[in-house]
Amino acid sequence: MATDQATDHVITPEERKVIFASSLGTVFEWYDFYLYGSLAAIIAKQFFAGTDPNTAFIFALLAFAAGFLVRPFGAIVFGRLGDMVGRKYTFLITILIMGVSTFVVGLLPNYASIGIAAPVILITLRILQGLALGGEYGGAATYVRSMRPITSVVRLPHGFKPRQRWVCSCRCW
Repeated sequence: MATDQATDHVITPEERKVIFASSLGTVFEWYDFYLYGSLAAIIAKQFFAGTDPNTAFIFALLAFAAGFLVRPFGAIVFGRLGDMVGRKYTFLITILIMGVSTFVVGLLPNYASIGIAAPVILITLRILQGLALGGEYGGAATYVRSMRPITSVVRLPHGFKPRQRWVCSCRCW
């Protein structure tokens, strides 16, 4: 069995499963961002074909950036939601949003088929993916931490006294 060196805590199979699921969700969501960034030149030709190639590529990169710009808002929205309904359900919601929006991007017709609606829908889906990623990343880390037993002890340096004790209002600790 693996142990946590700081508290000599044995990691249970349930904790191992939670850590694996959280890691897998994070990898899944970041993989989507990696794919979009790698395929930006192709996406520019397919979805922003109404402009010259350089401008189309810049628009594709701006759509990529839109996913990153909304991440803090996703953290705020899904962090609050995680406090209200629980981290596990919020984590599942963010993975569902990311999966559905990624699937729809794969089915999205190009500029030649539906015109200006293609890049508008693409950017909307990228914003949804950014919101999901912002909520999932912090929520997964908090959910993994919440699996820690309440009896775990933090060893402080000699003479160090904490000023206050933090209490979580979400009842997940």
